[in-house]
Amino acid sequence: MDFAKISRRHLLRGSAALTLGSVLGVRSAAAADTTIGFIYVGSRDDYGYNQAHAQGAAALKKMRGLKVVEEEKVPETDAVEKTIESMVNLDGASLLFPTSFGYYNPHVIKMANKFPKLRFEHCGGLWSDKDPKNAGSYFGYIDEAQYVSGIVAGYSTKSGKLGFVAAKPIPQVLRNINAFTLGARLANPKATTQVIFTGDWSMPVKEAEATNSLIDQGVDVLTCHVDGPKTMVENAARRGAMVCGYHVNQSPLAPKAYLTGAEWNWEALYPKFVKMIASGEAIPNFYRGGLKEEIVKCSPYGEAVSAQARKHADDIKAKLMAGDYTIFKGPIMDNKGKTVITAGTDRGQKDPELEKMDYLVEGVIGATS
Repeated sequence: MDFAKISRRHLLRGSAALTLGSVLGVRSAAAADTTIGFIYVGSRDDYGYNQAHAQGAAALKKMRGLKVVEEEKVPETDAVEKTIESMVNLDGASLLFPTSFGYYNPHVIKMANKFPKLRFEHCGGLWSDKDPKNAGSYFGYIDEAQYVSGIVAGYSTKSGKLGFVAAKPIPQVLRNINAFTLGARLANPKATTQVIFTGDWSMPVKEAEATNSLIDQGVDVLTCHVDGPKTMVENAARRGAMVCGYHVNQSPLAPKAYLTGAEWNWEALYPKFVKMIASGEAIPNFYRGGLKEEIVKCSPYGEAVSAQARKHADDIKAKLMAGDYTIFKGPIMDNKGKTVITAGTDRGQKDPELEKMDYLVEGVIGATS
């Protein structure tokens, strides 16, 4: 499909679909390409959150009739509004991906209201009914991949002590910590996960300190939820610990220490979005999916992963792919001894209660405040 020739008949459909070609009239009728803008809060080669999105943008660059413009290291301030306006007014962008969590409110909302004929897709699942209909949010159930990583970590640890370097105790982060721990305890019921919160998404010095502190306390397998896992991965490997990655495949950084990881699969989703828009299909304003929908994936196993660990992890992965496995299935206790999911209660991935998660499960050493 030549996306430069998308018909102007494709207008807003339902509450979400905007044809990429519908705004081309603002520019020259002979415009060669449909322009898509990507905005990153950090570096495109951070081996983490931003690189995952940049890999998705790279997949779009391979599609005929599309032009991709990118801006990196844009703060979560009104700087993102200026970048959006520049992409719209100077580059003619008609679809924008402001990828960082903090861009959405108020900045993306403000820009979506200002440019009602353009389409804004934000990563993080923050869209609500009161927000502009030409905006949308997408996110993935990456806790599924973290759960699989936990299984591998549970088999791979010799000390039974796992470590988690995390940014902030918000629901999405807690969900990853808890899923990782539940997976680990499926493989090794006595395993514990010690968590250290650094306070923000990108704090390399604190991430290095946290990694070293965890290893000093006997932790021998680590993972993380920060923007750039590179610091954790390299420091852990240097100290002789094993690692599970996050966002993208970090195995090139530590080939012998890398077990597996929880990755975003934006290379699959972004082309899918463009094809949906081009065909006039509505993209839901709130778009979610996991392993089954190919929004997330697991890194290939490293050489240190045992055959037993691979088999157990593959079995669970297959069940998650089939959509008939529940990670957060009661009874589940928090690490203070309180029942947070009662026996007989299954909290499936779409359960809104999981979006409010404010606890750490039994087996996690640490506190949310």
